Amino acid sequence: MEINTLTPEENFSKFSKILKKKINNGFTIVERNDKLPFAVLTKKHKKVNHNFNFLISCITFGLWSLPWFYMTCVSNKDKVILVALDEDGNPFEDKCFN
Repeated sequence: MEINTLTPEENFSKFSKILKKKINNGFTIVERNDKLPFAVLTKKHKKVNHNFNFLISCITFGLWSLPWFYMTCVSNKDKVILVALDEDGNPFEDKCFN
């Protein structure tokens, strides 16, 4: 049985690819350390147009108020994640809670 070990350069390349993917998805880097390698990324919440949602809620006789509530209170929070490589060079991602 062969054990495939990655060099530190390959590990860092894998780490950089993960960061590039997250940045393309709208995250920004808050803190980064290339020696350990880890990075803390954040994504700001989307702004909800309350005037438009109120109008849609009135047109649908209040049925739209449930998705509007969900967009405003539940899913509309800043996202903070930690992306790092463990001791074996495996990438992992962890959600951080404020």
